[in-house]
Amino acid sequence: MDPVTLQVMLGALRAACDEMGVVLVRSAHSANIKERRDSSTALFDAEGQMVMQAEHIPVHLGAMPSAVEAVRAEEQRPGDAWILNDPYRGGTHLPDITMVSPIFAAGELTGFAASRAHHADVGGPFPGSMPAGSRTLEEEGVVIPPSRLVLEGRLDQPLLDELVSRMRNPGQRRADLRAQLAANRTGEERMRELADRYGRATLDQAMDETLDYAERRTRARIAEMEDGEREATDVLEAPEGDLELHLRATVRGASMQLDFGGSAAQHDGNLNCPLAVTLSACYFALRVLTDPDVPPCAGAYRPLTVTAPEGSLLNARPPAAVVAGNVETSSRVADLVLAAFGRALGQGTMNNLTLGNDRFTYYETLGGGQGACPDADGPSAVHVAMSNTLNTPIEALELEFPLRAVEYSLRHGSGGAGRFSGGDGVVRELEALEPMRFSLLTERRRHAPPGAAGGEAGAPGRNLLNGAELPPKASGELQAGDRLRIETPGGGGNGRR
Repeated sequence: MDPVTLQVMLGALRAACDEMGVVLVRSAHSANIKERRDSSTALFDAEGQMVMQAEHIPVHLGAMPSAVEAVRAEEQRPGDAWILNDPYRGGTHLPDITMVSPIFAAGELTGFAASRAHHADVGGPFPGSMPAGSRTLEEEGVVIPPSRLVLEGRLDQPLLDELVSRMRNPGQRRADLRAQLAANRTGEERMRELADRYGRATLDQAMDETLDYAERRTRARIAEMEDGEREATDVLEAPEGDLELHLRATVRGASMQLDFGGSAAQHDGNLNCPLAVTLSACYFALRVLTDPDVPPCAGAYRPLTVTAPEGSLLNARPPAAVVAGNVETSSRVADLVLAAFGRALGQGTMNNLTLGNDRFTYYETLGGGQGACPDADGPSAVHVAMSNTLNTPIEALELEFPLRAVEYSLRHGSGGAGRFSGGDGVVRELEALEPMRFSLLTERRRHAPPGAAGGEAGAPGRNLLNGAELPPKASGELQAGDRLRIETPGGGGNGRR
């Protein structure tokens, strides 16, 4: 394919993914999707290879191929749509519900459209379905195996009603799921238009060459790295004590291998990762280290091999709980890869906050400091690594939920010092206006984000309830007037001053 046509097709595929994301965000009802944009969209070829994604949530997108693979072997018909959230059958954690729709052009399967969104509640004993102390998957909410939700354009209304009836705010859940179906239909329409305009053969060739082009660019950047092995070690802050993670990164020619042998075994808490989440974090780190502007598709990840022992924290077996693995452990996996290649680290946590009762559920991740570069300060108050959401605006928060924002500010001086300073974290303090429950899943409270090349570590984060410090993983009750304060970590500095 000539370069001009390839670039036109690349742009068309990217635009289609972006439009899918816009449809999802503007059709959704929950603040978590319409305000924070905790959702992702992507397109796949008929073989289940991701050919393009919107620049949404890294932890969603890197794991989404597993969701497509979970349904690809089933019989596909025009107008079908599949739903799933089982972390051991294509999902990540239960609040992330995925829709997969086959795309047909001229009567033949051309590819798949997929959308994933974090729903504000998926049932379970804890409002918001992000419990701090879960030990099994069933304690975290409704488990949805790969199921056909739409058959040849006809919605399975009994299945949809049964699913949302087991979740809080079922009307809002139903509306958000319909928004995902609308996003997938948009992707289907745009792919069919491309097939009609350029021909099915040209579309298939464009998808194949997109994958090959991304692979060539990534391999070229890996080939510029020095061959050899690099190692890194870090910990996760589990309630029972620190859990160690180990990485041996090997570069040989134009290929990279990441081996997590020696990492902690899966544990009784919820910091476990299905392998798809571990892969997702590694894919993100690879893009950071090589060519962030490469087309975001499966071709970019072909030079990478990832191994993690089965039954370990990074390749857990069912029915282990995983709700924090998707958000916190994935962040640490990305940190390990970046640290092995000499990068200063960012906050290394999503600072997950869940609030709710029988009337409402609220979920948010909070930004913090990014690590400094060798030639620039780290940015402040940003979502780092595996998270790429917005915050919930104060106006939307106070309008929709029984909460008052007492403070939302930069945490000045929390970035690590160095020739270039790490970014600062934020302070977010909320006051409850009625009784509710809270859950916190956070990291970097006992261990600070390290700097690089002699740069100092960023300040660790803090969680406080009415001024009393809470552990990294905590849950409890709030009464009207209680104040929950979260001070997020700063990023590590780079270079000696």
